[in-house]
Parts: sequence; structure tokens; C-alpha cells
Amino acid sequence: MSPHPANPVDALKDELKSAYDHNPNDAHDTDDHHHQDEAAKVTLGFWIYLMSDCLIFATLFATFAVLKDATAGGPNGRELFDLSFVAFETALLLLSSLTFGLSMISMQANKLKGTIGWLAVTGLLGLGFMGMEIYEFNHLIHEGAGPDRSAFLSAFFTLVGTHGLHVTSGLVWMGVMFVHLFRRGLTPANRIRMMELSLFWHFLDIIWIGVFSIVYLMGAA
Repeated sequence: MSPHPANPVDALKDELKSAYDHNPNDAHDTDDHHHQDEAAKVTLGFWIYLMSDCLIFATLFATFAVLKDATAGGPNGRELFDLSFVAFETALLLLSSLTFGLSMISMQANKLKGTIGWLAVTGLLGLGFMGMEIYEFNHLIHEGAGPDRSAFLSAFFTLVGTHGLHVTSGLVWMGVMFVHLFRRGLTPANRIRMMELSLFWHFLDIIWIGVFSIVYLMGAA
């Protein structure tokens, strides 16, 4: 046990010394380390999820590659696909990746309005992409080229439709993010959520480049 000061003057000196030695930033630094550790754990978990999604899409790509010629006497990709339409659809999704990047830059600069604004543009581009995909599916089905027509079309609808479901999930996630950002601003938790959503959205762009190249370009060749 440490000895008590001999008189009140010594006690006052000890208190002043203790106050002088205390660093007020220690608690803030501890919070920063806590948020950094949390972000690292969440990001690692999200990367594991993305890798599992890669396996799903790899399986769907392999299935399509095997069944692309199994048309059962029905139409093939050369007869069905409108490359100019799909190219515009692709441009919408790739542009949305750029606008999401601008949203992240605004977030890093602590600009809430810019973050929300560019995220809104990203959402609109994503909605445009999904609108075109739904139109294409509806058109093919009305032309008698639905998923039940042949193995080729079953593989096509499954692959492209699975990607579309992911994009829809991303759009719902954006809607939730708008609520979080409007209510709480650029908190550490919201920054982590934005980072994971950014990874997810860019991942979908990469998958779509594969879909555009393998399904549409090679299918229409």
C-alpha cells in the first residue's frame, strides 16, 4: 500500500501531478482502436461471404457453359440477344459503380450531403438497370423463350436472374442506408456499413462484366 502524504500541501501536489500526467485523449484513442478492430472483423466476415457468392456464380457460369448449346430446337443467343440494349444496360451498372466511388470519397471527406447525393444517383442507376432487365425477361417470355423452353434458357434465366436478385438486395440495402445516414450521419458504424455495401456493389459489377462477356457477347457471336 502506498504511503499517504504527510500534510495537505503534499496531497495537493500529488493530485496536481496526477491530473497533469493524465492524457485526455486516451479514451478517444481506445474508442478509435475499438472501431478499427470492429471494422476489420466485419470486413473479414464480409469478404468470406463474397467468396461464398463467388462459388455460387462460378457454378452458374459453369452450368451455362455446359448448356449454352442445348437449345432443344429453340432459339439461341444469336437470335434472342440485342447487344445494343444490353450494352446500354451494362453502361448503367458500370456508371453506378463510379457514382458509388464518388459517394465514398465524399464520406472520407466528411461530407454527408455529398455521400447521400451520390448514393441516391447510384440507386437510380441501379433501378434503371433492373428495369431494363425485367423488360428483357418479360419480352423473352412473351416471345416464347421462357426458362421452360430449353436447358439453355433455363441456365440463362438462372444466371442473369440470380445476379438481378443480388442487385435488388443491394438497392434495398441502399434504402436502409439512407435511413441510417439521415438519422445518425457519418457515424463509425455507418462508415463500416457503407464500406461493406461498396464492396458488394463493386462485386456485382465484376460479376456482370462476366455475364456480359460470356452470356451476351459470346452468345450473340
